Amino acid sequence: MILLNVRTFKVGYVRTFDNPGPAVRFDDGGGAVDDAGLDRSSDVPLWRQLQQRLLRRIRAGEFDTTFPGELALAEEYGVSRQTVRQALRELRADGTLVAERGRQPRVAPAAEIVQPLGALYSLFAAVEAAGLPQRSVVRTLDVRADAVVSERLSLEGSTPLLYLERLRLAGNDPLALDRVWLPAELARPLLDADFGHTSLYGELHRRTGIRLDHGQEQIRAVIPTPAERAQLECADDAAALSICRLGTVAGTPIEWRHTLVRGDRFALTAEFSGRTGYRLVGTAATA
Repeated sequence: MILLNVRTFKVGYVRTFDNPGPAVRFDDGGGAVDDAGLDRSSDVPLWRQLQQRLLRRIRAGEFDTTFPGELALAEEYGVSRQTVRQALRELRADGTLVAERGRQPRVAPAAEIVQPLGALYSLFAAVEAAGLPQRSVVRTLDVRADAVVSERLSLEGSTPLLYLERLRLAGNDPLALDRVWLPAELARPLLDADFGHTSLYGELHRRTGIRLDHGQEQIRAVIPTPAERAQLECADDAAALSICRLGTVAGTPIEWRHTLVRGDRFALTAEFSGRTGYRLVGTAATA
């Protein structure tokens, strides 16, 4: 069984990116300033801005040996210790920092992704492990504009997006219809990739150096459209699971993904305990 969280997912990341990119700083008028600058006129809370700036510095390896204390960060960024505490609290909550009582926070050891996490992608690995080959039929791979998706990615409506649509098969039968959008400025090298039997996230990292480090998923039951039923080869009265995912890197939206999974081939089972709380387990039916 594959463990998943329908609300959020977290994956390990490699902090030594090929090109982590410069951190952007703004003054009150919108101009660039030094690393200590925070945009105090922004609607984004100061603690969130501080969290994102610290995350960029962590990604760049600046704090691999030591991490500064609350007072030092408050002085450097010109904010209250309460603002610093809130930023550090979020960094501890997502696993970026490790803090023990009475000790200085430190950057958590990096975890290298060996397999994309989440409901569908671990499901495909499980299908192969069970002896059922998985492959994809690429329906579309191009660059286009989509105002609705661009808004979800916090981009201008006319921004070029790389669009990939695949029919995912387990054995010889369709299992899911997978659609994904990424900013073309970052993902254009994927146009040369063969997605017949490869991981999107693996190709994204190999060709661009990008790894998603956080995101949110929403899973709900839906009735497929006639066109979707035809591609999935499911019965007229069969339901499906709709999985919407927003993936981010250092707080910046990078991926919008919609996956439609056949309900008769994929089940969700709930587990709960006092230690781990409530969680879901994904399982696949055999062909």
